Amino acid sequence: MFRSNNVTARIFERQISSPAPGTSVHCARRFYENIVPCHTIFDIECPDILFRKFSDDGQYLITFSRNHQDLVVYRPTWLSYSCREQDCPDHDLPSKANKFESFFTQLYSVTLACSGELICKDFFLYSEKNQFGIFASSTAQIHDAPAVGGAIQGIPSIEKITFHLVRLEDGVILDERVFCNDYINLAHSMGVFLYDDLVAIVSLRYQRIHILQIRDSGNLVDVRSIGEYCREDDELFLNSSTQCMSIPGRNRNHNVGNGPDHTNQMPEGSFLSGLKQRLLSFIFRGIWNEEDDPTMRMQCLKKKFYFHFQDYADLVIWKVQFLDRHHLLIKFGSVDGGVARNTDNHPAFFAVYNMETTEIISFYQNSADELYTLFELFCDHFHSSSKNSFYMNFLSTHSNNIHALEQLRCNKNKASSLPQFVKKMLSTLPFNCQSQSPSPYFDHSLFRYDDKLISATDRHRQSTDHPIKFISRRQPNILKFKIKPGPESGNADTRTKKISSFLFHPILPLAISVQQTLFLQPAVMKILKRI
Repeated sequence: MFRSNNVTARIFERQISSPAPGTSVHCARRFYENIVPCHTIFDIECPDILFRKFSDDGQYLITFSRNHQDLVVYRPTWLSYSCREQDCPDHDLPSKANKFESFFTQLYSVTLACSGELICKDFFLYSEKNQFGIFASSTAQIHDAPAVGGAIQGIPSIEKITFHLVRLEDGVILDERVFCNDYINLAHSMGVFLYDDLVAIVSLRYQRIHILQIRDSGNLVDVRSIGEYCREDDELFLNSSTQCMSIPGRNRNHNVGNGPDHTNQMPEGSFLSGLKQRLLSFIFRGIWNEEDDPTMRMQCLKKKFYFHFQDYADLVIWKVQFLDRHHLLIKFGSVDGGVARNTDNHPAFFAVYNMETTEIISFYQNSADELYTLFELFCDHFHSSSKNSFYMNFLSTHSNNIHALEQLRCNKNKASSLPQFVKKMLSTLPFNCQSQSPSPYFDHSLFRYDDKLISATDRHRQSTDHPIKFISRRQPNILKFKIKPGPESGNADTRTKKISSFLFHPILPLAISVQQTLFLQPAVMKILKRI
């Protein structure tokens, strides 16, 4: 570890010594203790846009027009100016420093939404390999839509949902995928997960998991659909079986008592879905293997399986994430919880599903101690990142950072009820895709900050009048920099509820702070940078 706070001494130390194997990136990130966004520029003249986030490689700043119709992409630049006097640090910045264009260059503006659609401002997924962006637009929700065509009762409907695959280099729309009269949770990308070149889209209304592949050519290709059927030929097999049973004379017992013109057709909804059948079979086999005695086995099945059979059969898919290219983590729950904003009070279950073998690997309730232990020890595996994404491999979690683990165990010891604490922690699974910032300033090994006010998680937070402090982890009494969410003079109206969002660049000492109210008042924007 470096012994000096001086950046020159650290550079010299880097030249004469080599880090331990596998720690070169972590050692390099320690330089961010010296290079922090310590200067705040207030009252930025900003265009009327909605900020989303930086791309994971820092190449693009994603924003949307205020009318939710256009995608506006900027390239981060750096303010440069010269000073000939001796006391340059004491001089004010030039007037152009208050302009948004001094820090970001607009690349293009392209219209995505049309025909009554609006862009979902909380949805954006980035494929770093090809620098493709996935965006979504949709029409308004219909809350009392009838459940027809196999839809689930109680799930809203959206007349049209469109996913746009955009090449961020020049704004060309490469491909689109449209879902009609469906419901996909687009808020914070909850219903969509991207892993390498695979995309999982969860249809809550029809209980299907659509697996798509992003080709290098920029096409979205269907890989499989999981739900009603699990294998590609399941539907063909069932339809062939139905046709064979309906042929007269093929089955002699078929027409007994039904008349000569009757054909046996499967009524809609007569079978559980293929995924649900595999789930129930896994639960049944697990309970069956618990007891060797036939009498005890039947009693155990009655209590644990048959008594709860309808509860298991009524489970619906809430969320999905990739664990790797072959395994999915699927969250099940009640219909009400699938569309609720807060699912903490709803019972939930987790299943690991192998897409290749179509088997359920494991099944847990959201209060299972075994799953929580896996979550605590191997949290990085739940933050499944693409092999092409370099920066996302250094997120601080309690399985790779001793300080985050200490904070988790401290909260665990303070909890009044351990089962409730386990449920609260597991309620975050599956994680939303690309929901955390890879900025080194959120590294718990480098900085200490209040997680209630700011964190790496992409979320709006209630604004506070107190500055958010980033304190050195190695020197606990040294304040490195601070963020004041509101205007420079403070908030005059303390009664109005304000929310703040923070966009940190994944590499540069650059951050954007945006404070806004719920009444469409002008947003207060600041830029934090290194001088």
